[in-house]
Amino acid sequence: MKIKSNVAAVLLAIALPFPLVASAAEDHSAHGNMQAASTSGSDAQSLAAGEVRKVDKDAGKITIKHGPLVNLDMPGMTMVFRVKDASMLEQVKAGDKINFMAEKVDGALAVTKLETAN
Repeated sequence: MKIKSNVAAVLLAIALPFPLVASAAEDHSAHGNMQAASTSGSDAQSLAAGEVRKVDKDAGKITIKHGPLVNLDMPGMTMVFRVKDASMLEQVKAGDKINFMAEKVDGALAVTKLETAN
């Protein structure tokens, strides 16, 4: 009987800290998610770097070789975008280095901000 109670006491001593550890992990996880949310909010306002490959004024589109688009969770690649304002296409030509913001507009990706890079 004494052995059973000692085993039970040892098991209880081992098991008690685990819910506390799990609870602490959940707390840190929640804090990490809040931190990630605030970071992604500031990243969403940053511009991505790119290089203009083609400007199609008639179609209102621009082809850009770009780095990661953090706000869209998209890796770097070359792709065609619509532009929010056709006058943006007057500012650039193939080969220009740019900084830009792309967002989903009416279900399609569109460049919503565009500036030439120094």
